[in-house]
Amino acid sequence: MSENTVKNVQEMLNMEKWTRSTISNYSTNQFKELDDILKDLTERTDAEELKKLCDDHLNHTKNSIIALYLSGMIALSRQVIDDSAITMLIDIFVDNRKWNVVKYLCERILEHGESKFALRTLADFYKNDHQEESLIEVWERIIRIDPDEADIAKILAEHFEKNADLDSTVGYFKKALHRYIVKQLWTNVQEIWEKLLEYCPEDLDFFLHLQKKIAKTFGEEKAVLLLQDVYASCRSRGDINTALFVLKLILEYNDQDLQSRKEITDCFRIKYAGHSQLEYYIRISNLSQNYRNIHDAITDFEKHIAFDEGNYVFHRTWGVGRIVSVQGDKVLIDFAKKKGHNMSLKMAVDALQTLSCEHIWVLKATWKREKLHDKIKEDTVWALKMMIASFDNICDMKRIKAELVPSILDEKEWTPWSSKAREILKSDPDFGVSPDSIDLFTVKEHTVTIQEKLYNEFKAQKKFFKRVSIFRSFLEKKDLDSEYFTEMFAYFTGFLKPGVPVNEEILGSYLLVNDVIIQYPYLGPINSLNFISIWEDIRNDISRIFLELKDRELRKSLITNIKISVPEWPDIFIHLFPDIVEPALLKYLTDSYADKLTDLVISCFEKYRDYREAVVWFFKNASDEPWYKKAGISYEKQIITLIHILNLTYREIENHRETTDNRRINNQVKTLFFKNRILESIIDTFDTEMIVRIFTLLNDVKDLDSADKMRLRSRIADKYPEIKFTGDSEKTYVTRGLMVTKSKYEEKKRQLVRLMEEEIPANSKEIEFALSLGDLRENAEYKAAKERQEQLNSTVSRLKTEIDRAQLFEPTAVNTAHVSFGTKVTMFNTTIGTEEEYTILGPWESDPDNKILSYLSPFAKELLNKKPGEQFEYSMTKTSYVIKTITIAAG
Repeated sequence: MSENTVKNVQEMLNMEKWTRSTISNYSTNQFKELDDILKDLTERTDAEELKKLCDDHLNHTKNSIIALYLSGMIALSRQVIDDSAITMLIDIFVDNRKWNVVKYLCERILEHGESKFALRTLADFYKNDHQEESLIEVWERIIRIDPDEADIAKILAEHFEKNADLDSTVGYFKKALHRYIVKQLWTNVQEIWEKLLEYCPEDLDFFLHLQKKIAKTFGEEKAVLLLQDVYASCRSRGDINTALFVLKLILEYNDQDLQSRKEITDCFRIKYAGHSQLEYYIRISNLSQNYRNIHDAITDFEKHIAFDEGNYVFHRTWGVGRIVSVQGDKVLIDFAKKKGHNMSLKMAVDALQTLSCEHIWVLKATWKREKLHDKIKEDTVWALKMMIASFDNICDMKRIKAELVPSILDEKEWTPWSSKAREILKSDPDFGVSPDSIDLFTVKEHTVTIQEKLYNEFKAQKKFFKRVSIFRSFLEKKDLDSEYFTEMFAYFTGFLKPGVPVNEEILGSYLLVNDVIIQYPYLGPINSLNFISIWEDIRNDISRIFLELKDRELRKSLITNIKISVPEWPDIFIHLFPDIVEPALLKYLTDSYADKLTDLVISCFEKYRDYREAVVWFFKNASDEPWYKKAGISYEKQIITLIHILNLTYREIENHRETTDNRRINNQVKTLFFKNRILESIIDTFDTEMIVRIFTLLNDVKDLDSADKMRLRSRIADKYPEIKFTGDSEKTYVTRGLMVTKSKYEEKKRQLVRLMEEEIPANSKEIEFALSLGDLRENAEYKAAKERQEQLNSTVSRLKTEIDRAQLFEPTAVNTAHVSFGTKVTMFNTTIGTEEEYTILGPWESDPDNKILSYLSPFAKELLNKKPGEQFEYSMTKTSYVIKTITIAAG
């Protein structure tokens, strides 16, 4: 900023003070001239200097129009929360009824973002000036940014109601209703509830969601009053199913409501008017008798009413059946496996599960497999709706897979189908999630917006950081004026209470809320907490709490806040990195703090036992950085350090210490060595002394796959035939895992899939059915099913353990110089004078009758590493042998 500008502003301030210009002399032109001065400010320091000049002037001339305006506008441009200068200026002109100036000042404020104060003031201007169209626009903006404003929402709804704009009318009435509930204004709530029942009676989810809040805010009696209105609306529209649902809710609140009991009986009569046994079932369930518990009576009636001619049922042994007739207490059913079966009505109700005609089990029984297969593949939406409806409108993907694979789809078809299905469940508004679990899907009775869908997922999700992710997805929709946003945002702000020890959820909430307020300043500020106070609480435990932030964006936000607020941030980042290995920490250090990074690299390599993940990250991602090279760590030492880390992680895994982290690091090193071919590159480019040292160290990593060792040894032998492997290096390496052939490995995986996806779900159905039979003490079917469950779980556990241990045998690595896995050995039994032949494979392939031995069996262990011509005695049988030939075992 030039000295002339400072001098000019100083002169303007002095002239204003000396001449004591009256408010009436000001017009928008004077403020436009001041705006020209602001436009000339090119540097941040210029603005700060001018603001300081104006603030100093205000200390002794508090009503200076020029100083208030310049200081206030600079503060707005810098997103400073304190807007007292500009609001004071507007108040001065409002008091003097200079409305054109007021309008100009408000519009200038709004150029920098939404402001409740500016919008409300502007609304007063348009109202006084009878500019209805502009007033409506401003009111709509107020509703978007002020979640507490209810009266204006109601006024807007009534405005659009007069103009026959139904969508806007409903939208604003809903906002007003939400806000009046929060304000606890019952009369307003009741009035708007009636309006919404008139305009959107089918929006049941909205009314059901709100009635819970009303019951909590005003009491259950008030909720019942409003639900009775919903019921009356459903009856008048002939929507009997919804009417029944609402009556059940009313009776949940008050099971002594005799009028609702009468109404529910009437509704059942309407719904099942054509049912041959309707009055009989009403009578035997005592539905209309006040002495019986209403909930028991409803359950009993609904069990019975499903039994009528033509309906489908399921029996665990006989499968799907169709009811042929119901005569009094007798039911005649045609089952797939038992035609013309007679049962008493009581037995049928207790033992059978009723099914809709579009239940997946019915479709499997009545459609040709090819027809059902094609329909499910071609119409994924239909298939999902059918599957979810089959299980009481709540179902997860595991259940869907158990029903479809392999009876309808095979494994290869399931993978792409399930991916498409998950995407539909996520994006299609016809689907929702259960309030109890994010993994349980439902079919919505009416189409919901994506915002409502995300809100429902947010409510169903129990994990804090999963909720953070859903909230971010909601923010992408830019629907901040909705009640869904208000509730979700309030969830996070609810964590921000002073005096409470900071944990990862409080820290995560602060970071998330602060980021949202930076983007939308009108939502702030956070008055209860600031980052400095949070930092004082977490600084001594920063590594742990950083790791507990299970969200990448929140971690980045924490790093940014530390850099802005904590002077010693470079040392903190250096201290954090080895424990956390977060690349964002290094982003700010690479330019001005290269020496610190170099020291960090040296320290991590020296303390690789503690900082193993950091060493792997540096080697993989920073090898070409000048500060990394400056550490002066030889390439050989880097590779040897990685080998030590490989060995260390194997031992930690074996001892069950931080298994997940050690497996990840172990896999990273193996990927570098074998998939990225770093070791092969060393063999091709480095001297033999280094190659021998590295191979010797790798050879000592006893848990490293023997096939990998043999491939390296073979490559070394091909390139450097002069290198001789002696002693242990000539022996067969047997992994601590379970060596298996590929064919057996695939067979065991298929067996596990069959158990998990066919036999266990089938067993679950058996248990579910057995439980429905009642008294478990004398329930032989339940006991048998539970015994089968234990057997299946044991088999699955054993298979999973074996598959996890499995090491695939590499046929190309077989060395016929000695007996090893994958060889066939011919030898002469000198004790009895016969020739014998054995194949050495794994325990899965073992077949002693056909001379196939497990390499873990005692006799095979004796054979391992024997060479042609070698004589030995098997001590267990006192039998002597001579090895004749060793060949590769057949495929």
